[in-house]
Amino acid sequence: MTTTPTTTPAASATTTPTVTAAEEPRALDRDKLFAARLHAARVRPYLATALFALHPVESRHVPTMAVDRFWRCYVSPAFVARMPVEDLAAVWVHEVSHLLRDHHGRSDRVARERGLTGPGDRLRMNIAADCEINDDVYGDGLVWPEGALHPRHLELPEGELMEDYLRQFSLGPLTQDFTWLECGSGADGLERHWDLGADGAYGLSEQERDAVRFRVAEGIKGRPGDAPAGWRRWAEEAFQPPQPWRELLGAAVRSAASAGGAGEDYTYGRPSRRSPVVPGAVLPSLRRMPPRVSVVIDTSGSVSDAELGSALQEVAAISRAVGGRRDLVTVLSCDAAAQSVSRLCRAEDIPLVGGGGTDLRTGFAKALRGRPRPDVVVVLTDGQTPWPESRPPCRTVVGLFPRPRCSRTAPMAENDPDYVPDSPPDWARTVEIG
Repeated sequence: MTTTPTTTPAASATTTPTVTAAEEPRALDRDKLFAARLHAARVRPYLATALFALHPVESRHVPTMAVDRFWRCYVSPAFVARMPVEDLAAVWVHEVSHLLRDHHGRSDRVARERGLTGPGDRLRMNIAADCEINDDVYGDGLVWPEGALHPRHLELPEGELMEDYLRQFSLGPLTQDFTWLECGSGADGLERHWDLGADGAYGLSEQERDAVRFRVAEGIKGRPGDAPAGWRRWAEEAFQPPQPWRELLGAAVRSAASAGGAGEDYTYGRPSRRSPVVPGAVLPSLRRMPPRVSVVIDTSGSVSDAELGSALQEVAAISRAVGGRRDLVTVLSCDAAAQSVSRLCRAEDIPLVGGGGTDLRTGFAKALRGRPRPDVVVVLTDGQTPWPESRPPCRTVVGLFPRPRCSRTAPMAENDPDYVPDSPPDWARTVEIG
């Protein structure tokens, strides 16, 4: 059972004391630092593999402890000297949590998607990442360290992800006591001048980092009652390796097209193997006709130009998935109303018309009115649309452009590009693109 602070620390408790040159220790007290790590491993045994994978590097540039994406932990000698062992153990767990949860990679993705480039944006990412970690990491033998940030300090709910928290606050009065936060590039993805870099000593390779995450997730899954809800959720996701979405999309199209009733016909070009049981008769064999695929592309205002370009690439991939028969692939652009239908010659020549609201039900209706009717309907969308109430009379594959998960406490308007409505219906095979 975890505990959270019942009161907000005073401002003096959330700032890093200044250490003068006379007070600066001559060298890092590694015995104390390693004793703290051992204590952290004892109270959080499922994190032991990750804790001992971190390589400490003495640094007088960091205010406390900070990590980089290569699993180095930069440690201030002054910070180690003034902190109790129990508090240092809590900081060990906090820093390794940034790396296990891939906060550096996630911060880079958020920065690209939302155009967040300034140092203030990276500080917000560090604060949001701390909120994700600290809401349930302490307690049960792990003390609440001095100055640790809790979502309550920013009047935010518990149990959400970094991406959710990032949308719910800005730098201001509530964050002014936490501007000193510096967990390093391993927390927000922005390389620091003290980082040793990819070619520096003591760093872990990508394969070694993945192996550490897998072993930690395996330990949590093996004894789920020992870990808080946030760690159990992380372990569930860590056990699902990234999937090649383009191959999945092609496989989904082929699977839908090869299902029973999709384009079947008979041919005498190859006699049936059952012919010998009917003397004097030649029976036709059943053959699978190339499937007809209708692609509905969401061209509403919430879909970016880059995603429309990606959609055209998927159209080319779909044509390859059905054996290269471009004559059997039609493309329909749709926002609030269905636009013109185009036969596929070259993907780059397809006109994509739209830019208004979103109602892909009109696209479904127009695709299904085509003659001959398609065997498969593929919809490429960001998901911001109402869906048909009933299952279409053919197989359906939805290629979903990714969107950040919408906060439970801060719902967004539909015209916001970060808004995420209900998932596609169960009768559609859904593949996330990108």
